[in-house]
Amino acid sequence: MTDRLSAQIEFLKTADRLKTVERASTLLDQSRPENSAEHSWHLALYALILCPVNAQGASVDRAIRMLLLHDLVEIVVGDHPIHEETDWAAVAKAERAAAVELFNILPNDQADTFLALWLEFEADETVDARYAKRLDRCQPMFQALYATPQQADHIDVVRDNIAGGRAAYLQDTFPEAFALASSLLGNPSTIDVTALTDRLAFLNEADQLKRIERASRLNDNSRFENSAEHSWHIMLHAMVLEDQAGSGVTLDRVLKMLLIHDIVEIDAGDAPIHGVVDHAVMAVKEQKAAERLFGLLPDREGQSLIALWQEFEAAETSDALFAKAIDRVQVPISNLVNGGGSWVTYQVSLAQLDQRVGIPVSRGAPGVWAWLRPQLESFFREHPALTG
Repeated sequence: MTDRLSAQIEFLKTADRLKTVERASTLLDQSRPENSAEHSWHLALYALILCPVNAQGASVDRAIRMLLLHDLVEIVVGDHPIHEETDWAAVAKAERAAAVELFNILPNDQADTFLALWLEFEADETVDARYAKRLDRCQPMFQALYATPQQADHIDVVRDNIAGGRAAYLQDTFPEAFALASSLLGNPSTIDVTALTDRLAFLNEADQLKRIERASRLNDNSRFENSAEHSWHIMLHAMVLEDQAGSGVTLDRVLKMLLIHDIVEIDAGDAPIHGVVDHAVMAVKEQKAAERLFGLLPDREGQSLIALWQEFEAAETSDALFAKAIDRVQVPISNLVNGGGSWVTYQVSLAQLDQRVGIPVSRGAPGVWAWLRPQLESFFREHPALTG
């Protein structure tokens, strides 16, 4: 089991590199290019939120899993913008080789499962893959159309894309998205897009999570992590470490918890676990944030997500305990790679980690803590200034 867990963690450490892959698309506020990790998180959110509009019988849970994995190959081959002249056959070949390389870091059974899911998405033939692919076509389009200010060259790409490019098929497969895009480009449609716009308000607001800076740093120590890419990464952690969950845990519910758990930070900000925080005040701020943000959705859907977020925060159910454990374990793994990260910033001791990380991880994923604790002890032995 130790070898298996070590292989799983090695894959998750490699996946951190997706946070450094820049895309041609930008954040809605135009402050910087979007990266492929936060794009993958946003797509998973699209899959959850737009289910009532266009799922067409697809499994939202399987679509979310596909979207978490779909761009990992860009770690090896990079992003290829759709508007650039490209040998797409060569790209497909390179991406498949990259998928094999990356997933083979995992234990054999998971390597086969993850590769099969990635290949299914790429083939775009099953109901689940088609739903995921439609969203992958939509999100960059709406990123450009709702950007403030709009970039003329990005708008031109959208116009060409729906006129005869990859998004043209949305006219038949997702007519509401096609009609809305056309209207935003100045070509009004008679199709009712209310169900879509009622949910895009929330999805566009969620883009701000990509600008919430956390205290933790990327594995390569190049910058601070943001809360959107963190959410993507811990969802991937949960997928990979599913066999560390206790009995009665439903992974797809855990993934949804982790997908939305930090959205409140758009209003409330991040509260580092090693920082000085008034937890009572923060709890009030986060509750108000949840009510405002999820309140942007149709009532029943918004209330359902508030309840899921509250379940995560309470950390009493089996699903929430595992989700909390996964949320706690990602940063220590990164800090072991990047030389201490937030532990150096906050002068964290091993005893503090035992309390703030060890307790929740032991409750939700005890095998992971048993694997991690000796490595933490070794790190702090080698860095006596942090022993406290």
